[in-house]
Amino acid sequence: MITIGHFINGLSVAHEGRTQDVYNPATGIADKKVLLASKKTVQEAINAAQAAFPAWRNTPVIKRARVMFKFKQLLEDNADHIAQLIGQEHGKISHDAAGELQRGIENVEFACGAPQLLKGEHSRNVGPGIDSWSEFQPLGVVAGITPFNFPAMVPLWMYPLAIVCGNTFVLKPSERDPSSTLFIASLLKEAGLPDGVMNVVNGDKEAVDVLLTNPLVKAISFVGSTPIAEYIYTTANAHGKRCQALGGAKNHAIVMPDADMDNAVNQLLGAAFGSSGERCMALSVAVAVGDAAGDALVEKMQKAMTGLSVGAYDESSNDFGPVITCQHKDKVVGYIDSAEQQGAKIVVDGRHPKVKGYENGFFVGATLIDGVTIDMDSYKAEIFGPVLQVIRVDTMQQAMQLIDDHEYGNGTCIFTRDGEAARYFSDNIQVGMVGINVPLPVPVAYHSFGGWKRSLFGDLHAYGPDGVRFYTKRKTITQRWPSSGVREGVSFAFPS
Repeated sequence: MITIGHFINGLSVAHEGRTQDVYNPATGIADKKVLLASKKTVQEAINAAQAAFPAWRNTPVIKRARVMFKFKQLLEDNADHIAQLIGQEHGKISHDAAGELQRGIENVEFACGAPQLLKGEHSRNVGPGIDSWSEFQPLGVVAGITPFNFPAMVPLWMYPLAIVCGNTFVLKPSERDPSSTLFIASLLKEAGLPDGVMNVVNGDKEAVDVLLTNPLVKAISFVGSTPIAEYIYTTANAHGKRCQALGGAKNHAIVMPDADMDNAVNQLLGAAFGSSGERCMALSVAVAVGDAAGDALVEKMQKAMTGLSVGAYDESSNDFGPVITCQHKDKVVGYIDSAEQQGAKIVVDGRHPKVKGYENGFFVGATLIDGVTIDMDSYKAEIFGPVLQVIRVDTMQQAMQLIDDHEYGNGTCIFTRDGEAARYFSDNIQVGMVGINVPLPVPVAYHSFGGWKRSLFGDLHAYGPDGVRFYTKRKTITQRWPSSGVREGVSFAFPS
């Protein structure tokens, strides 16, 4: 059985210690083990990052950017292998894994613009012979804690930008699917990144708590569930760290009576069931305005879902794969059961799919539930599975109020042909990322990603312009050189 270790100071490290099984979720078989870092191992990674920081901080930004250009090329050259690693441990179908990686590469492309992003501002003669300028300096050692559902993309939201800004990095990826993350980190070394600038430690809460409390770590980025995000944010702040913690979601799509229903159905299929619904931006609730829209939506969804295929990652004709663990499969099925018990109608039932040759895999089929109400457990929870629930309301205002009342405010969208309705929706809805006939409004790399309410803890969103601000601190310098031989008197007034 393969044992997966860590990447510290440019080397693969495999200290003895606790391990955890890594499953292929399509087969249900654990064919790897991952080492869980002890406090000593995490400290080793932090020390390596701290030792590498002074030289990397002082490396000209154009040279740091050139490493990112080379890294981008290596990611593209190794894309098929990375997608395979993602599929083996996450279950994501090859085309979905390739899409994930491409969105990560786009963040590397943004980081390649660091010479422009870090230029700062300059003002000459703010006073007699006085110049003033600002610059963006790195923080030092920073860390990232990332989830299982995007083992390539989400880490690439973090460390390329942090590193190109002059910081050094310690990454704690999900212990459920670590191989692609480790392989990608090794490509940074091949791209010319000095040892110690990028380090990866696999682990659980023990490793996380070291990163949260160690005084050498200056900032923490996190993506995961809201309860853990709250813990990360609170603990990091208590220890004087800068923190952005992205939490959970319950994303709604309003389907208006005037919507292009065929297009809306096609968009909802991918947004609800792609990646087995294990996305923080997955559309898990369709809010139909009016019974006519609800009836048409359910009828067309039911018909379209008959052709969906769930299966193993290496068959590209499959639409989506298994969920991450047997326990998570049971959780998703439990929410479907609860919806049925509480009075909803299971229109398309994916609780017991038959996948030939993969009978022990962690599969849940595409599921459509109608007649859902806001008091049902399935509505309140972030199911994180291939389940789409339909709620019916009478007006657009009721639909918006339902979204605004939910504790999460990550993403939402509206399907309509009415420009006035779309503009009103985008102006007034209390959600951080909004789509107009776009079901997964994930911002491109040169914007920033983040929700509102209990979907984000912290002041800055992830990647893009906010990412630059998060991974740097502004310093403003005011400079004057008095004329030679001129002696000035004492002044007690504030200079102007």
